[in-house]
Amino acid sequence: MSGRRIGFWYRMAAVLCKPPLVVLFKRDWHGMEHIPADGGFITAINHNSYLDPLSYAHFQYNTGRVPRFLAKAALFRGGFVGAMLRGTGQIPVYRESTDAANAFRSAVDAINKGECVAFYPEGTLTRDPDLWPMRGKTGAARVALLTKAPVIPVAQWGANEAVPPYAKEKRVRLFPRKTLRVHAGPPVDLSEFYGQEPTAEVLRAATDTIMGAITELLSEVRGEQAPVQRYDRPTRSSTDGPPLPLADEESK
Repeated sequence: MSGRRIGFWYRMAAVLCKPPLVVLFKRDWHGMEHIPADGGFITAINHNSYLDPLSYAHFQYNTGRVPRFLAKAALFRGGFVGAMLRGTGQIPVYRESTDAANAFRSAVDAINKGECVAFYPEGTLTRDPDLWPMRGKTGAARVALLTKAPVIPVAQWGANEAVPPYAKEKRVRLFPRKTLRVHAGPPVDLSEFYGQEPTAEVLRAATDTIMGAITELLSEVRGEQAPVQRYDRPTRSSTDGPPLPLADEESK
């Protein structure tokens, strides 16, 4: 089954966002051949800048397979942003829900309909001091094991140079002109987890496999060796809730 058509709202978003991205930034894109031509799939992306959702969305849009992000439900409630999110078919996340299966039902339904669902498994901007991917939340793995859909790892670098995360001064650094690097890799092999009971241990192992693929890609993009130990920030909950790629978890 083919994916969601590029409708009016997505085309409007492209009209508004693509020209400044093309003018202000250079692009280094690789791995578009790994994006499935049809059928449902998941993309799992690292997150190191408030700008990188636009950088990734530009890359994905140009493959002809538009992504559906998971976004904070409050953003859907009104105004132009809400209309844009609803019109482009993004997926609201109700963070007060304690039922992980219900929280991800829309993502599972979208994939089963042949669409792409984009996850930022870290759930927020990385806190790693050197901007390597952190320990991931288990949402992407949970949906992947439910649907057995391909999981395409995506590594990004460069948006953080223009819009640094957690900068003390909220400045956009456009010059000299930055390069937005987006590299997609082959599907992550999760077959060893298929058929297993989705226990916390199984979901953690599958998540670590996904994060390992993203980190390996980013290491190639940066031309640097990633740290052996993945950063794991303190959490306020013992459970992994739905990831929130478009908003910082600390704001909830």
